[in-house]
Amino acid sequence: MAPLPPAAVNHHHHQHQDGQCVLHLQYRSRLSRRLFRLISSQFPKNIAAGLPLLLFILLPTRHRRPPAPSSRIQTSAKMAGNSIKSVAKSIGTEFQYPWREKLTKYKDELSKGVWGYWQLGAWKPLGISARRRARLRKEVLLAGQDWPFDPERKEMRTKRKGHKCDRISAEKRANTEELMKKMPQMLADYRKKKWEKKMNEEDAAAKKV
Repeated sequence: MAPLPPAAVNHHHHQHQDGQCVLHLQYRSRLSRRLFRLISSQFPKNIAAGLPLLLFILLPTRHRRPPAPSSRIQTSAKMAGNSIKSVAKSIGTEFQYPWREKLTKYKDELSKGVWGYWQLGAWKPLGISARRRARLRKEVLLAGQDWPFDPERKEMRTKRKGHKCDRISAEKRANTEELMKKMPQMLADYRKKKWEKKMNEEDAAAKKV
């Protein structure tokens, strides 16, 4: 068997991870030697012109570039993406919150209170959750309609707090003064009530005898 031409080995040394030459690894097989001889016979003067075809045949599949996806797959993927975007866009623009239907449905529940109501001595929550009630209220107000289901607001506090202990003590002193003015009449009423009770007990005892 004739030795391999040195030009083919010296011109292209593709290193693997293990550091050995690709051509040296592939020359061990009989098929590789025959292909090299065939290509060298077609390109006797310039062996480097046929090396790309030889390397493509000899290199393992894992060293080759993966094939690009077909145009049909690309087209179908692109069409699917466009359809999803169009559906999402149509949903975002055309969807309207049905606040009129929901307002008609929950009108009786909303009129009973904000959080719930008392029924037969038990607290019963509303038939609509607080989150959905807030969403319905927001949509109604955005549409320019009235929302009559909010509770009446209390008057603003105008009295300053100050020191709570001092305020309570002053109120107690004022209340004590008012009670002291009523004290004589309260004592007279108490004495009269006790006297009437005593007389009623004596009358009841006399009737039993």
